[in-house]
Amino acid sequence: MTEEEQKFDRGTALSIFGSDRREDFMALLIALVIALGVYVSY
Repeated sequence: MTEEEQKFDRGTALSIFGSDRREDFMALLIALVIALGVYVSY
């Protein structure tokens, strides 16, 4: 396969974020908030 044939497919264009990097950071932040909430509640 050449590099042109190995194009990465995101799977969906339905995203509220402009970039994958911003989406990843927001997912990480939400996960940390949830983890902190679980930790504090016990």
